[in-house]
Amino acid sequence: MHEKISEEDVKLRYITPAVEKAGWDKFTQIQMEYPFTDGMVLVKDGFVTRGKKKSADYLLSYKKNRPLAIIEAKHNWLSLGDGMQQGLSYAECLDVPFVYSSNGSGFLEHDRLTGLEKELSLDAFPGPEVLWRRYVLDKDLSPAEEKEITTPYYYELGGSIPRYYQRIAINKTIDAVSTGVYPGGIDKRILLVMATGTGKTFTAFQIVHRLRESGLAKRILYLADRNVLIDQTVRSDFKPFDKVMVKVSGRKMDSSYEVFMSLYQQQIGPEGEDDTYKQFAPEFFDVVIVDECHRGSAREDSNWRKILEYFSGAVQIGMTATPKETKEVSNIDYFGDPLYIYSLKQGIEDGFLAPYRVLRVHLDKDLDGWRPNQGQRDLSGKEIPDQMYNSRDFDRTVVLDARTIKVADRITRYLKDTDRFDKTIVFCEDIDHAERMRQALSNANADLVAENYKYVMRITGDNPEGKAQLEYFMDDDSKYPALVTTSELMTTGVNCKTCKLIVIDKNINSMTEFKQIIGRGTRLYPKYGKEYFTIMDFRDASRLFADPTFDGEPFSITEGDHTPKITKTYPPGPPRDKYRVNNVDVQIVSEQVQYYGADGRLTTESFTDFTRKTVQSKFATLDAFLKTWTAHDKRVVISEELELEGVFLEKLREKAGHPEMDDFDLICHVAFDAKPLTKRERVKNVQKKGVLNKYSGSARRVLDILLEKYMSEGDVDIGDLRVLSLAEFMPLGTPPQIARMFGGRDKFVSALFELKSELYAAEG
Repeated sequence: MHEKISEEDVKLRYITPAVEKAGWDKFTQIQMEYPFTDGMVLVKDGFVTRGKKKSADYLLSYKKNRPLAIIEAKHNWLSLGDGMQQGLSYAECLDVPFVYSSNGSGFLEHDRLTGLEKELSLDAFPGPEVLWRRYVLDKDLSPAEEKEITTPYYYELGGSIPRYYQRIAINKTIDAVSTGVYPGGIDKRILLVMATGTGKTFTAFQIVHRLRESGLAKRILYLADRNVLIDQTVRSDFKPFDKVMVKVSGRKMDSSYEVFMSLYQQQIGPEGEDDTYKQFAPEFFDVVIVDECHRGSAREDSNWRKILEYFSGAVQIGMTATPKETKEVSNIDYFGDPLYIYSLKQGIEDGFLAPYRVLRVHLDKDLDGWRPNQGQRDLSGKEIPDQMYNSRDFDRTVVLDARTIKVADRITRYLKDTDRFDKTIVFCEDIDHAERMRQALSNANADLVAENYKYVMRITGDNPEGKAQLEYFMDDDSKYPALVTTSELMTTGVNCKTCKLIVIDKNINSMTEFKQIIGRGTRLYPKYGKEYFTIMDFRDASRLFADPTFDGEPFSITEGDHTPKITKTYPPGPPRDKYRVNNVDVQIVSEQVQYYGADGRLTTESFTDFTRKTVQSKFATLDAFLKTWTAHDKRVVISEELELEGVFLEKLREKAGHPEMDDFDLICHVAFDAKPLTKRERVKNVQKKGVLNKYSGSARRVLDILLEKYMSEGDVDIGDLRVLSLAEFMPLGTPPQIARMFGGRDKFVSALFELKSELYAAEG
């Protein structure tokens, strides 16, 4: 049998030389240990850790924007194809066509374009031109198409580089426009579904840049339904187009520009006047992009539908986090099936989006309902209809002042326990409710409001003073406003990276609206201490997390059995009369905290429960854990493996409330309910057993020093020979000299192993 060598040596001695010999450039085409995720953020009991990053051993790219192959390396004592399944899972995620597995003796190749596998010798690894020709041939690309799809991204020093999922969305779009093959099923129409916070606008910019650079397009119309969306786009991601870009103002279209940013409302003329977009011929634009296309409507008589039909010869790209699907409206029916989907769940799992914890707050009147006394009148003297009212009615039909105050007080108490200047959005039933909530929050935080009245602001469509504060709320460095109340305005397009608290105090029966509300908090911003966000739910809206459509594949509403059973209790219409009551007591009866789990589900699991489950998944019994822990060099390995799973022992020790507990006892106590012993108690047990009596002189002194260090510090691994480098051993001699006191290195190692085993043995 050949010498056993590590995975790293397999790469160094065999794989890297073979790949470079085949012609792959080590500076521009080979990326080793290529990490394509950041590792999922794990939150338990307020503790934040990161899971392991996904990383390919090798990513080989023909051009920077065109990865071609993945290589997974394994130890030389494993089979040639042992890394293939792992490589295939990475390749599927990264949309890479060729996968290789190697143990250093050769390569096993999997062609994802044909599904075929074959073995290759080390010197037969294909070069970049060979693989690219195979790809071009399989895709039947013309020389012009080949040139178009390899047009580089826009890049400036210090600028952003597309993440893997952005690259896939960009490449798939360029490929579709270049080849004329639209996988969505409808010619020249593309739908990209990307979760809020995953960079849809940056993706759109790179698409536009590459379409223009490749000659596939020149004039672009970018449509959104809110000024804040247009302004954010012009100032940030689309800024490199500054010299050729114009933000449409009023109803004037200047044909000297090439990139037009416009509200689609601006394109529709007042009744009796021509629509603005008709100033240009139907063939003027090559591409029309509809941002947040769920906000418009796919109805045949909708504004952006009329614009798109006028420019029907242009490529039309819809971008959204939540495709709008109702019996009357279907974006999928218009654009076709999504060309690419990157979901909220995937974004959280990859560590690019913030996970959430949910605090469900239950109020007695919401759960039990409230019924007025016979003939009872509200504050304005109106008689209140005699019926049972519950959470569906409160703030729509009946206003209980005490309920509003109780919600505001709970929000305030939460912020006082965390940080009163954490950016917070409170979603209310309507504008009237948003104003009353602003008043209640102002009263609950009168001390801060006295310092600056903008601490709490209402931002709704009817309030220019509030809307003027939206920019400051989104500004990372702006302290005010900290708390905002709203109804509809802030459900979409508001890029507030620092928003840490989302409060839901409105009835939500629309999955689209629910996704958009959740999306206000999903942006990660560790620089400002934001690694997760909290959803405080007063209306049981978080039940929608369990709906399979929350993070599932979008589908047309007309597809039979898949129709979501969501109904609107209150159809849209003029403001309803409300009955306002101020003499009804409202109390919080229960609360429940849930966390986003590693499996994508909400769980009530604590950090302690999470640790127990993680340890037991690796070690079925206490005895199995004990044998591994006492084995040579395994203590550090176990700790590192647990950290990769999100278990940090120092945080666990803090949570358990046993600062004096050894790592071993901490894990045994939490994972296996074993009786914890202090380090001192373990040392005394060893001494009582007389384990050390067979040693004398300097050898006995060495072991006594080890036990003293363990007892006082606890982080010393007495089975690790490196402990001999500690200052306490210097008067006794060098490590080889100390080993000779025990009769040689092997006997010294044996003595250390025996001492360690006895130290961690069960009491008794």
